[in-house]
Amino acid sequence: MHPSEESVTARPAWRQLPRNVWIVTATSFLTDISSNMLWDLIPLFLANVLGVKTSVIGLIEGLAETTASLLKIFSGWLSDRLGARKWLTVSGYGLSTLAKPFLYGVTSWWGVLLVRFADRVGKGIRTAPRDALVADSIDAQHRGLAFGLHRAGDTAGAALGILIALLIVLATGAGAVTLSRETFQIVVLASIVPAVLAVIVLAVGARDVPVDSRREPPRLTLRGFDRRFYVFLLAVVVFTLGNSADAFLILRAQERGLSVAGVMGMVLTFNVIYALVSGPAGLLSDRIGRRRLIVGGWLVYGLLYLGFAVVDQAWQMWALFGLYGIYYGAVEGSARALVADLVPADQRGTAYGVYNAAVGVMTLPASLIAGVLWSGLGGWAGLGPSAPFLFGAGMALLAVALLTGGLRGSGREIPGEG
Repeated sequence: MHPSEESVTARPAWRQLPRNVWIVTATSFLTDISSNMLWDLIPLFLANVLGVKTSVIGLIEGLAETTASLLKIFSGWLSDRLGARKWLTVSGYGLSTLAKPFLYGVTSWWGVLLVRFADRVGKGIRTAPRDALVADSIDAQHRGLAFGLHRAGDTAGAALGILIALLIVLATGAGAVTLSRETFQIVVLASIVPAVLAVIVLAVGARDVPVDSRREPPRLTLRGFDRRFYVFLLAVVVFTLGNSADAFLILRAQERGLSVAGVMGMVLTFNVIYALVSGPAGLLSDRIGRRRLIVGGWLVYGLLYLGFAVVDQAWQMWALFGLYGIYYGAVEGSARALVADLVPADQRGTAYGVYNAAVGVMTLPASLIAGVLWSGLGGWAGLGPSAPFLFGAGMALLAVALLTGGLRGSGREIPGEG
């Protein structure tokens, strides 16, 4: 069935969203159960077990994301060229699943880097075709709802994964201030089952929506896109430069006195709020416009990062990190829906690749800057734990200035902007 036939009849009721939206949401739900059992413990594993400095942690987080980012452009273009999204998405999830068990025996920071790199390569392969598959399966007026549901499912899985990891931490070392290798290894083993199930669900349940397109291989250029897509990309790049890896927030929480179990509880709170906000925020973006919601989310982010910079007590860090979920819920799904609003259907895969690559490429300098600002480089001792968050708040305000009014003018109609 062509998307116009399937999606036009789809009313904005949750139960009547197309099959692909639910299948992709279920896949992301299961994947994030697995991933968030592990990735939120990675900075603690590096710092507590392997004794790695924040500057190296920033390098690992940034390099793993950035080096795989160009794959997002290629996989998105390839899905446009083939007119098929499903099997590229399945292969990406499969590669990430194969990489995770190797964390069980890792004994050095470069071993962690290799596993993170393989996982990010998998994400680089799957992300653009997956987002294009969702966009192809729903009409423009309900696109925010579809992406909001996907983010809600993704984040609900993250919350459940954190809860499972928290229970393991409580069972093996309740009250411990630092993470042990044995606890981390148990979490690695537990993470494998939902990761495998996610690949099976997607492979069996998803259906390709045909896309008629034959495009030249992408050259490192943005020619042919709407001007407003360029403006949006520029604002995203500026924002991301100040949006260092959330590993620094986890290290900040531990620095403020939270135990390992406390850190996991804090991250769980964040994911619950993120999941609760994502669906309604996506629906709201259909009604008031994506730009307004993204600007509002970035302003919330800036205020929260100022809070992270001056926080004094562990409970304050927990509260602010919970509220951090409002920013994610408002922006993540809305930004993906906005990409589809700004480009024609036969360019969506490529556009999602460019968008995700732009975010990924900026992750390396963002995380390096944060690590150096925190703990310095060479003989310089850095500016301390507050510095990365003050920098992030400033970049968020600059991004808001760029985006405000930047999407006005001629071009494709944007839902809610008329």
